Amino acid sequence: MAFFKKVKQKINGLWYPKAVTVGKPVTTDEVADRLAQISTVSRSDTYAVLKDLAGVLADYMAQGRTVKIEGLGTFYYTSNASGQGVEDEKDVTAAQITSVRVRFIPEARKSGSSRSMVRSLISNNIFWMELPAGAETTEPGEDDDDRPVIE
Repeated sequence: MAFFKKVKQKINGLWYPKAVTVGKPVTTDEVADRLAQISTVSRSDTYAVLKDLAGVLADYMAQGRTVKIEGLGTFYYTSNASGQGVEDEKDVTAAQITSVRVRFIPEARKSGSSRSMVRSLISNNIFWMELPAGAETTEPGEDDDDRPVIE
């Protein structure tokens, strides 16, 4: 079940549903446990691989490579040089880069016999439910153990 909340846009004053996450983020331990349950790999082996995955991705990407993980998607860098433009192409240098982001594109597959594509991390049967009043949402990267969990 996925949750949404009602949000009023400042730009046009109209209301829209916005997808939100609830509860605590799923941990590496939980992912390792789930993968071990559905495979022949032990929890400790799965955990070790998951812990090393970020470093391996970072190493390949630092070499200028895009990393595509089958069934998951593609990771790559983008950079920003906001306000750091130069007049001549020969004057462009890496020193102009002010920020770097990791981008992710979920793997896409054809949806049955149609021509449309479906992203692998988007379930075919998402059930949307309005977030109950007073429930708190989490933002990616938050690690607040005191946050209430909706069950």
